[in-house]
Amino acid sequence: MLALLLAGCSALRIGYANGDTFVYWWLDGYVDFTNEQKPWVKAHIDRLFDWHRKTQLRDYAQLFGQVQQRLQRGSMRPEDIREDFDAIRKRASAVLEKSVPELTDLALAIEPGQIAHLERKFASNNDKYRKEYLRGSVDDRQRLRFKNVMKQAEYWFGNFSDEQEAIIRKASDARPLDNDIWMAERLRRQQDMLQMLRKIHAEKPSREVVGKMIRDFIAHGFENFTYAEHKAFFDGSAEGMAQMIATIVNVATPEQKAHAVKRLQKLIEDCHELAAKT
Repeated sequence: MLALLLAGCSALRIGYANGDTFVYWWLDGYVDFTNEQKPWVKAHIDRLFDWHRKTQLRDYAQLFGQVQQRLQRGSMRPEDIREDFDAIRKRASAVLEKSVPELTDLALAIEPGQIAHLERKFASNNDKYRKEYLRGSVDDRQRLRFKNVMKQAEYWFGNFSDEQEAIIRKASDARPLDNDIWMAERLRRQQDMLQMLRKIHAEKPSREVVGKMIRDFIAHGFENFTYAEHKAFFDGSAEGMAQMIATIVNVATPEQKAHAVKRLQKLIEDCHELAAKT
């Protein structure tokens, strides 16, 4: 849901119009629900979307308004970006905490064949990640990362000049680059999840115990599963991202900032309109 919000106003409207179907389809691709599971999984998703629309969207509108004010101020500091990161994390945590009872039901209901299906899905996704991010030279990887940055930057601010792109490219390349560490992080997350699900299936613990396992998994994920081994990299990545976003904002012209302010205003209006629906 947060990804839909941050992707832009059209994604927000489309996401809420078809969000329950999309989330069910996405989960089913990983789990392959049985006929018995399908009705209550869909009901859980519907209730989560209803809660989110009624209780979270106005708060998101307020956050977007704060970002809008910073843009209108004309400049942005890396500490402003870090503050926004923390705000987004807080809101993501709220959604995940609300989802724990539903995730508990799902974890208790998953069967061995579905865990195997999940493992195969992870393996397929990992193959795609390797093909896209673990081949080519360092410059090839930097160029791909910069391309992804510019795609989002141009959505919010419009087209950039060659001079602006050169400045942004320098800020993008200054971030630590080690896709092998991100691959290790993916694998650790996946293996921990699979081990947790196998343990739940084998031991059939109480709902309270399963809920705690899921909360611990979520909390660990926010800190990065491999953080202890790669602290300098993850800290540097977060700081580099904040520096780069501040650079994008500060290199933007007044017209480009106005473009982003307009995008945010549409998001704010959509949040209020969707929240008001019954």
